[in-house]
Amino acid sequence: MTYEAFHPGQPWLDSEGKPIQAHGGSIIVGPDGLYYWYGENKEHTVPGSGNWHWGVRAYASSDLYNWTDRGLIIPPVPDDPESPLHPAQKMDRPHILRHPVSGQYVCWLKIMGQYDQTKQASTVLVADSLLGPYRIVRTGLRPLGMEAGDFDLVSDSVTGRGYYYFEKVHTDLICADLSDDYTDVAGTYSSHFPHPGPPFTREAPAHFQRGDRHYLVTSATTGYFPNPSEFASAPDYHGPWIVLGDAHPGDPSGTSFGSQVSSVFRHPGKKDLYIALADRWLPQLPEGMPSVFSSEAAVARGEAPPTAPPSLDPAVAQTIRAAGKGENTAIARYVWLPIRFNGETPVIDWLDEWRLEDFA
Repeated sequence: MTYEAFHPGQPWLDSEGKPIQAHGGSIIVGPDGLYYWYGENKEHTVPGSGNWHWGVRAYASSDLYNWTDRGLIIPPVPDDPESPLHPAQKMDRPHILRHPVSGQYVCWLKIMGQYDQTKQASTVLVADSLLGPYRIVRTGLRPLGMEAGDFDLVSDSVTGRGYYYFEKVHTDLICADLSDDYTDVAGTYSSHFPHPGPPFTREAPAHFQRGDRHYLVTSATTGYFPNPSEFASAPDYHGPWIVLGDAHPGDPSGTSFGSQVSSVFRHPGKKDLYIALADRWLPQLPEGMPSVFSSEAAVARGEAPPTAPPSLDPAVAQTIRAAGKGENTAIARYVWLPIRFNGETPVIDWLDEWRLEDFA
């Protein structure tokens, strides 16, 4: 099957007709000029499997519509339960930077561990080629002595300095300078968006820069259930950050169109095209499901007091409960949408279909 447009939220197949498995993903332009989309391989993450991931998979494309599977660039290690790459270890959101001096590719992984998700750390790998093989150089890294959750990596195209945005688990969002080789933190950091805890803590940070303004889009902490994303802007990597509000103001459900943004890709051949790459982790949720912050959704999940009157249809409530207890991320889909700017304020609108050719 050949694609000539993006169809957000619809099944997306690779050149062999198989569902694309690059969740929590990002795009990097390779030295050959091709686009490489990489992310979590969730093909075996079905209820009851015990698998959280099956490595990191990459795809190549010349047009962003049609993708060829290039295999597992970081394979799982199923024979060693203690390895951070064991399928039961909760590995999330791989991010890769190419070092501007050494030319090495540096990949960071978030590892939640099998048992206690509040104990989160990072694993760092390096490779001479984008497609690997990657070798582990650090495990169990707790940057600055902190538990590190969802994150993004950024490399300044002018200075070559690297930055690491991460959720200090269930508290703040941290911006830390990377070491010169990008495999550790350097010591300088700043703290932003303090909250008392989930679901208000900001996670899933995705950084991008437009002109001299820096932007972050973040998610609330509600597991795989979608919630309203939030934009913020700043004059520098370290802030000060100004919260701009809901990233998807046209979505009355408050669910970011049923998705969570993982990264923002600036198209190198377009004047002002920034694409928000998002996952629809639970496509089995009913259309029009209310925000997880609403009392209706809380009741449906069984989290509200029994005396609270549910206003959802019982069948819909059961669907929500089932999705939360048996999260089948093997069938997760993608919601890629362009970012529109009102002056310096970014907005993500819904489009059933869109094309790169619509942008200059």
